Amino acid sequence: MDENRDYDMNENKASEEFESREEVIEETAEEYKIPEDIYIYRSSEEDSRKKQKKKRTFRGSLLSYVSLALVASLIGGLGSTYIAPSLYGKVLPNPKTSQYVAAPVNITTNDSINTVSAVAKKAMSSVVGITSVELQQYLFSQQEVEGVGSGVIIDSNGYILTNSHVVADGNAKEVNVLFENGDKKPGTVLWNDTALDLAIVKVEATGLPVADLGDSDDLEVGEITVAIGNPLGLEFQRSVTSGIISGLHRSIQVSSNNVIEDLIQTDASINPGNSGGPLLNSKGEVIGINTAKIKSAEGLGFSIPINEAKAIVEEVVKNGSYKTVFLGISGVSVEDYQARLGVKLTADAGVILIEVSENTPASKAGLLNGDILTKIDDVKIDNMSNLKKSLYKYKQGDKAKLTVIRNNTELKIDIEFTDAK
Repeated sequence: MDENRDYDMNENKASEEFESREEVIEETAEEYKIPEDIYIYRSSEEDSRKKQKKKRTFRGSLLSYVSLALVASLIGGLGSTYIAPSLYGKVLPNPKTSQYVAAPVNITTNDSINTVSAVAKKAMSSVVGITSVELQQYLFSQQEVEGVGSGVIIDSNGYILTNSHVVADGNAKEVNVLFENGDKKPGTVLWNDTALDLAIVKVEATGLPVADLGDSDDLEVGEITVAIGNPLGLEFQRSVTSGIISGLHRSIQVSSNNVIEDLIQTDASINPGNSGGPLLNSKGEVIGINTAKIKSAEGLGFSIPINEAKAIVEEVVKNGSYKTVFLGISGVSVEDYQARLGVKLTADAGVILIEVSENTPASKAGLLNGDILTKIDDVKIDNMSNLKKSLYKYKQGDKAKLTVIRNNTELKIDIEFTDAK
């Protein structure tokens, strides 16, 4: 009996271990492939039980997959509708744009437009229009020729700075000044110089708005500039253009015998009629008087530095006129002298003194005919126009040191400007 009981217990234990191994094999069937040379035989009852088990397992898995799919689709719909739009461009890439778009660049303006507006507002009332009438000879008759330009008020008592050519180099029969408020007043030319292309006109008025004068010796290329004037006539009066300083110390030839030097170059648009109007800096200060443009190119306008006019303006406002010191010589440039006579001189540039007048600062200093003047103090002298302009820096009683070449030898000669004219 005991042996039979032990045998039954062992048989049951073996059967349970077999079923356990069978379940392990079933669970890992998908992971492990049974070799073809191994066969496992099962009874029909076991096969039936396994089929039922698999069937129940498949049905449960299908329901789980369907449920999971429904939940996922619901979450995805809610996310795409309410969550994703707020993340586009931040966490998620925007579907309407490329994934490889460069990072956005924030452009901060330098307020140049606001600066130009402020400058125009500050200086506009001090800019005037100037019309002139000149008598010109045509064959056997004279005709009146009208001119239009601009000017800037430099003193509240009616003093206006403009170009010499705007008032026909002092030969205008009639000059009229048009103010911002519409008033029109006749003007008188108190002073002008063709070499500098500057003139001062006086009208009978008081309490006029005056422009602030800047410092043209303290300019740098690239600074903002604003030009105000009457391009192409009074129809477009007080037009505002802006640009930058394109260059400094430029020279242009305005006529066969006049070269204007040390000019400010700007790309602010300057047209006929702008002549005599102010060139302003970002502070609304006058840094130049517009004088010319290169007709064959765009963006090449030129202005006379205001510092060249300051001493003249001060003298004219104070005394009603301006007297220039002089040397008392007549001369010609080295370049012209060599070209006319076909000779080669020792100096490459300068002015040859053709005649030294008696009882003049030049004769008293010891200058002689044939001397070649190359410098006044540190200013290089190339021609008579340049020489005349350099004398504007001096007043009666001032002294200077001249550099002269005489008989191939360079000399330093002191001179005192005792006379003016």
